Amino acid sequence: MGLLPVPGPGMEFMAVDITPLEEWIAAGLGAGSRRLTREALDAWHLKKLKETIALARSKSRFYRERLARLSEDRLCDPGDLRLFPFTTAADIRNDPGSFLCVSQDEVSRVVTLHTSGTTGPPKRVYFSREDQERTIDFFRCGMSVLAGRGDRVLILLPGGRPGSVGDLLAVGLERLGAVPVAHGFVRDPRATLDVMERERIDVLVGVPTQVLALGKTSSGRAAPRNVLLSTDHVPASLSGELRRLWGCEVFSHYGMTEMGFGGGLECGAHSGYHMREADLYFEIVRPETGEPAAKGEWGEVVFTTLTRKAMPLIRYRTGDRSRFLPEACSCSTVLRTMEPIRSRVDAGVSLEGGGAVSMADLDEALFPVRGVVDFTASVTRDGTVECLRLQVRTVGEPAPGLAEEVAAALDAVPAIRSARARGLLRVPVRVRRWEGVSGETAKRSIADGKNRKGSGYEHFQELGSPAGRW
Repeated sequence: MGLLPVPGPGMEFMAVDITPLEEWIAAGLGAGSRRLTREALDAWHLKKLKETIALARSKSRFYRERLARLSEDRLCDPGDLRLFPFTTAADIRNDPGSFLCVSQDEVSRVVTLHTSGTTGPPKRVYFSREDQERTIDFFRCGMSVLAGRGDRVLILLPGGRPGSVGDLLAVGLERLGAVPVAHGFVRDPRATLDVMERERIDVLVGVPTQVLALGKTSSGRAAPRNVLLSTDHVPASLSGELRRLWGCEVFSHYGMTEMGFGGGLECGAHSGYHMREADLYFEIVRPETGEPAAKGEWGEVVFTTLTRKAMPLIRYRTGDRSRFLPEACSCSTVLRTMEPIRSRVDAGVSLEGGGAVSMADLDEALFPVRGVVDFTASVTRDGTVECLRLQVRTVGEPAPGLAEEVAAALDAVPAIRSARARGLLRVPVRVRRWEGVSGETAKRSIADGKNRKGSGYEHFQELGSPAGRW
């Protein structure tokens, strides 16, 4: 247990329980009742990295070729992993079967990921029953931060198929003694709020923008005690809105399908993600060079699986931008803490006259605006002037003047404010009523149409909330 400073006269401190992930990881390392140490984690990482590389080189056709001149003998320290090449999403899309290290009979679940805006084959990620068992146990442990025995947890994620993320989460919750309530994506906010009231929901887990739509529709009713936001980057403004609307505590989770769904989770200190270090080895690298980032430096998140049997991945580039916090978490864990991820490494779209705008910039500016629950964005060119085109979605019928309010809120983004003041940027805004999710969802990002012929507003591709990132 650590101490968290509470702002106010005469500095006060609030006790914060150490993340339960530490005890879970210690048990996985065979530490027993001993307190986990970084030395024990380093030794575990070196051992499991060597095992993973040996497995991949002997069983995976992809890694047999990729690592033909490298072996686990090159590793004397976990940091030596920098000597090994990266694995990319394109590698998986090109030939997912070449990554398999088990027979098809041993594959328990195959997840197909269709990436928005990408032509060609989708990514396919394979899991064995043992792989999925590790995810279930991680969910059981991680959810203990938010839920306890008897708590009713609404799962606003896909869960209709065995082995889907919602199904694995439900099994983990049952082992925790909580009561999972399957739901799926939010398609009608009022209907989902009715479910929350009828089922007496204590905790809910869902997509950030969809949960925000619930909060802004609710008028305070059906307020859960705790909320876990997953599947996409979690803007600080969005979490703040939920706390204001419901008076609940808001946690965020970081993970993606390639990680086995779970990667890291906040503790009660809310200072960042504590990582799933028994099963995954994380690095932060400079995206331009691939070299390791300095301590505390921002870069791209890269991970290597440590316990995966069906489809191990070595130095997989996520495209997410973050850093390891140099200071220890106030909960006193020895686990590393990763800064909450706000954007992709390639998320910025450059603007005329210098500067750039990212989805994270727009998130922080727009989610506090009354009624706004989601939006899509595109940067196009109209003659000599660039256009940041927004389609904003609101709960209920759009209020009069909301488009102007949205445009004004963007002045909080320096690059936008500067370009508009110099007459280099227009911001056309369309406002629509949010009607819930229909069909599959895609990752939220800014569409850059400046260099496409005929990239006017009529060709704007709408993007929804993210899929494949859990």
